[in-house]
Amino acid sequence: MTFPYKLVATDLDGTLLRNDGTVSERTRAALAAVTAAGAAHIIVTGRAVPWTRHVLDDLGYEGLAVCGQGAQVYHAGEHKLLTSLTLDRQLAGLALSKVEAEVGPLALAASRDGLDGDVLVGPGYRVQEGPLPAVFAEDPAELWSAPLNKVYIQHPDLDDDALAKAARAAVGNLVDVVMAGPGVVEILPLGLSKATGLSLAARRLGVKAVDTLAFGDMPNDIPMFAWAQRGVAMANAHEDLKAVAQEITASNEDDGIAVVLEQLL
Repeated sequence: MTFPYKLVATDLDGTLLRNDGTVSERTRAALAAVTAAGAAHIIVTGRAVPWTRHVLDDLGYEGLAVCGQGAQVYHAGEHKLLTSLTLDRQLAGLALSKVEAEVGPLALAASRDGLDGDVLVGPGYRVQEGPLPAVFAEDPAELWSAPLNKVYIQHPDLDDDALAKAARAAVGNLVDVVMAGPGVVEILPLGLSKATGLSLAARRLGVKAVDTLAFGDMPNDIPMFAWAQRGVAMANAHEDLKAVAQEITASNEDDGIAVVLEQLL
């Protein structure tokens, strides 16, 4: 069985995972067939390693994963962090003050660097229900007390797209701002994206952009689609991603990844 790509890059939430956090048997089988045909499968997620590891273990996934919006390249089989990029906390603080000068006070959470880095949640930040652990920080200064890979921001009134747009306009070239999912707007190191992390991981695998098929659902997947040979958006994807995708498949609930892989196989 032959497969036209050497690398299949999949986002996790809203893409590989169904809404209940599981991967369907059909999608597992399609990915297994792809790897049996000689291609590599790589997970590329906004989640940092501590929020990704249990999913990878459940999948029996032993390859590389790109986590933290590209900040971390993680070897799932060896449980090892291969590369990790941190956010300059002084720059992030300056950027946040610029955003708050435009839109008023923000609620913050921060993702700490490392294999076991906690996500610290500041006062007023709304944490999504689910299994992902977060630590509440009474004192906002605690968020800044150790190296971070990103800061999450929320606004009491602005929706995700409006907040991301306002933040992007306010921060200039200090940091990057990305909308990564419902209720998830992030401040990242300037120039960091899923594409930078994926290109590092692909180099380790000896694979090029031209050999890569990518699946995603959110605006943070746009750089990955720009890097890869082909970008496939899920039916449930954000309109900004659909606009740059070469193809739109079924939703994450309806095995959208498997639909495309089965056709290619």
